[in-house]
Amino acid sequence: MPSRRVTDFLLFAAVFTMSFEKIFWNVAGKIALTEVLSILFVGAYALRRLGRRDGSLPRTSGIVLAFFAAFLLVYLVGFYNLETTQGLTQFGKGMGKFVLHFAFLVAAVDYLFRSSERVYWRMLAWFCLGVAANAAYGVIQLAAAQAGRNLDATLIQPITGHSTQINIYGAVGGSNVYRIDGLTPDPNHLGIQLIVPLLVLGPLYLRLEPKHRLRVPLALLIAGLLAVELATLSRSGLLGLGVGFLVLLIPYRRLLISRAMLVPLALVAALVAYEIHRRPHFFNTVIASRLQRGGRSTTAHFQVYDFIPQVLHMHPLFGLGFNNFSVYYQFVTGKTNWGPHSFYVSLLVETGLVGTALFAVFLWYVFRRLRAARAIGRALAVAHDPTAARLRPVSWGLTAALVGTMAANAFYLTMTAFFFYGFILLVIALPVVFGRRLQALV
Repeated sequence: MPSRRVTDFLLFAAVFTMSFEKIFWNVAGKIALTEVLSILFVGAYALRRLGRRDGSLPRTSGIVLAFFAAFLLVYLVGFYNLETTQGLTQFGKGMGKFVLHFAFLVAAVDYLFRSSERVYWRMLAWFCLGVAANAAYGVIQLAAAQAGRNLDATLIQPITGHSTQINIYGAVGGSNVYRIDGLTPDPNHLGIQLIVPLLVLGPLYLRLEPKHRLRVPLALLIAGLLAVELATLSRSGLLGLGVGFLVLLIPYRRLLISRAMLVPLALVAALVAYEIHRRPHFFNTVIASRLQRGGRSTTAHFQVYDFIPQVLHMHPLFGLGFNNFSVYYQFVTGKTNWGPHSFYVSLLVETGLVGTALFAVFLWYVFRRLRAARAIGRALAVAHDPTAARLRPVSWGLTAALVGTMAANAFYLTMTAFFFYGFILLVIALPVVFGRRLQALV
């Protein structure tokens, strides 16, 4: 039986690497590093359960299993709408990811239920540090590109065997405009992923005691993540961050304009002002390009919504088939870039009205878990339990991050990625782990 230390390590390693989308191998399909680690974690968890011979599951794991069965039923019914061999291949790939996502969720929730609160806090820390490491790689990647070198070719290609490079947005006056994408295949992916640590760590930082040892490191980390967010030039990322910020105004409207919050913002503002002063024409051109509403990129984000009525006319209830938007997109447009540019378009087109309604119920359940976590935090605060000072900010931060991610996915597609399911794990496990503390006080 694997030791708890080994199982902890596999869990932390899996969540740490969930944003490292470039690190994958083509072995019987595309398999990422985080998926390998997640499979090992699920295996270690299963061996530990077999060793205990305990078949019970926490209620949350049971509900996740029920959602898994419901989604599986919808996808299998939609399977009969597939019309091509290519569609069948895409369906098989999607199903493999789907099964792993939910197996990881069920196993991890049960494992955290049987672990200490410290394991949850460490998992949250490793999840956020994974995004921070991704962002740090992006900064080095940008510096290397400006020096005429491809960092991916030096570090990523020898490991994975496939070639990648930093995103090149265009050129201004003969100088390339780079968008930081770090260890993701697209700068918008990184921009949306950064929403989570920014919105989760922000409230936690604001609630720290003035002389807490993490106060300065968190201020610097938030400033660095925000600077990388801007360097991705991701409008979807900034949209999600802005919407999440509005959510945080509900409980933290006074703290968000406090001196503590102004420190990281001032650091980023100074860096941006310096860069604009150094190359005013370059940055004015880039910013104007990202703000324009009539460009090809903007048009593509809105045009994909035209596919919804077309597909619903053919298959209104269960759509074209799971993970099959790309097949339909290529058939209709002749383009092979396969991008729905919207999670909601993908959801409606692939799973129809039934699948969309089911996913809405799933999100409703996730929000209910966040509500439960905030209620536990309030109850602990009434009982003068010091844990409330950490639980309540994290609960609100996760709420804001979920709303922000949903907003960002109106014009991009990251809510099908493993990273999103790692984030969902943080949400639904929160009341499971800390509800025990409240029960002990009652």
